[in-house]
This record gives sequence, structure tokens and C-alpha cells, in this order.
Amino acid sequence: MSTLALRSAPSRLRPRTAPSPWLRLISPVVVIVVWQLLSSTGILPAKLLASPSTVVTTAIDLIRDGTLPHAITVSLQRALIGFVVGAVIGVALAVVAGLSLFGEYLVDPPMQMLRTLPFYGLIPLLILWFGIGELPKIVLVAFGTVIPLYLNTFAGIRSVDGKLAEVARVQRLSRFGLIRHIVLPGALPQALVGLRQSLGVAWLALIVAEQVNADAGIGFMINDAREFLRTDIIVVGLLVYSLLGLLTDAIVRLIERKALVWRRGLLGN
Repeated sequence: MSTLALRSAPSRLRPRTAPSPWLRLISPVVVIVVWQLLSSTGILPAKLLASPSTVVTTAIDLIRDGTLPHAITVSLQRALIGFVVGAVIGVALAVVAGLSLFGEYLVDPPMQMLRTLPFYGLIPLLILWFGIGELPKIVLVAFGTVIPLYLNTFAGIRSVDGKLAEVARVQRLSRFGLIRHIVLPGALPQALVGLRQSLGVAWLALIVAEQVNADAGIGFMINDAREFLRTDIIVVGLLVYSLLGLLTDAIVRLIERKALVWRRGLLGN
């Protein structure tokens, strides 16, 4: 290979200038404009789907009368408690299964079985076990959080370079020191992926939970609106769910950028 080719090769591998993040708004704006046009011309009847302008007006009214803030507060409380409980259990089980074959044989088979269970299939049992109060809803969110976080953290632990464990033995690190300084940092990239996945599944679990025997929350608001054919309120509730999901995902991505500042991928981020 010529000297000129060697000099020009790195330039071809340099990441290109990232496009403006505002470009991500183009497709949502187009969807909203088309949606409004279809509603205004009557092609999309209001009884099937309210127009964007109606949805905005309804959202403002729900905020003013306190209905939407109260529903968001109740749903966030359920999601937060369920997520924290599920995250602690998921990481703990992943550490137990990831650090020993005996732990894997003990923990992994039931976790692999549980991950195939649908949410709706668990609701009758949860109601029988815990009644129709807040506990079954929190348990369902925790269940949705445990599985993705366990799977990804377990995979991250098993992908830690074995040579690092040898370094830990040379440095005479304790078992706790090995987990703290070697295992968990090495598994962190994969665990953060699991964290993002578990947040998404947790919101899906919350949607399912709040559709059954709920007396407050975003899901209750949607269910109540369904009885009166209020598609505008239903869309507001669904948009709130999606915005909360995007917000929590953005928070985890920010944590990921800060915690993994040492890692640079193909695109330089």
C-alpha cells in the first residue's frame, strides 16, 4: 500500500459531522399535519380519533382542573416503586447467577421461564394473591423490570474479561471488592442497556396494570374515557405514557453518556 493511501485511510474512518438533532422532529411534525388535515376534512371522524387541535385543548382543560396532574402523580408513584423493587431484585439475581455456575443453575432456569409469561396471564393470580389494591399493580411493574435487567446484567457479568479477575487476585481484593471494582464496572454497559429496556417494559406493565381495577392514574383516566367514547382523552393519556417513557429513557441515556465517557463507538458517541 502506498504512503498516500496510508495517510488517507484514517480520514475515511473519521466520523462525519452529526446532523442536527432537530431533524428528528420532521417526521413527527409531518404525521401531526397529515392527521390534522384528515380530521379537518372529515376523512378521519372524531368518534374514531380526535384531531390534534382537540387533543391539545383537552389536555389543557385536564391540566387546569387538576385531573391530569393527579393521574400522572399516581402513575409515577406506582412506576417508581415497582421499578426500584424490580431493579434491585434483577441486579441481585444477575450477580448471584453470573458469579458462579451453581448460582446460574439455581436462578437462570426459573428466570428463563418467567420471561415468557404474558402480563395479562399474571393479573388473575396477582388479584387472588394481593387483592385489587395498589400492590398487584406494583408487583406487575416490578416483574416487567426484573427480566430485561437480569438478562442484560447477567450477560454483562459473564462477558467481563477473566484476566481482570486474575488482576484482582494479585491485588488481593476481597469478594466484595471484586464485585465492586471489577465485575459491576465491566458489566455496566450491558446493564445500562438492560436498564433502558426494563424502563420501557415497566411502562407497558403499568399500562396493563392500570387497565384493571384501578381507581386513579393515567390508565384509569383512559379506561373511564373509553366508556364515554372520549377519544381525545384517550389520546392524551397515551401521549402522556409515551412522553414519560421518552423522558425516563433520555435520563438513562444521559447517565450512560456520563458513566461510559471512556467508551467511544463507531460514530464517536
